[in-house]
Amino acid sequence: MKNENQNEEAVSPVIATILMVAITVVLAGVLYVWASSLADQDASFEPRVISGEDAGASGDLTTDGTDALIRIDFTKGSEVNWGYVSVQITVEGVLEPMNCGNSKEAADSGNLKCYLQEFGNTEDQVWTAGDGAMLYENEELCSAACDIEVRITNSQTDDPLAPGFTAKAE
Repeated sequence: MKNENQNEEAVSPVIATILMVAITVVLAGVLYVWASSLADQDASFEPRVISGEDAGASGDLTTDGTDALIRIDFTKGSEVNWGYVSVQITVEGVLEPMNCGNSKEAADSGNLKCYLQEFGNTEDQVWTAGDGAMLYENEELCSAACDIEVRITNSQTDDPLAPGFTAKAE
């Protein structure tokens, strides 16, 4: 009977300690990966706004109504189908916000006063980190330096893609 009781002993304390340390390390790794993925998820994008000559405008604003006003670089965030990118601007001194087209053709067909032209990888039809867009006037909006408030939303979900921002066209 004594021999049977000895065979029912538990795992040695050394092996138990090694197993507990290994389980703790694995759980810590899983929690780290989970927490870092939560921190990286962002429903909106973070724009980098460049205005004036740095935006690609060729010098001072003109009165011909075709000036590049603001460059918006998509620096981080979830990709958005370009067809759902909706832009609304308010030009300094004008009370009513204006909708912009997401292409020159859309602006022309809808009689819109402004439009976005995507740059970067334009073949994939999505706006994603690394891409950008140039905001152009489609008729005279600013003939001298002016502030432009910009709102960019996902027209499919009506969610803002970025907090509204103001840039100076000059």
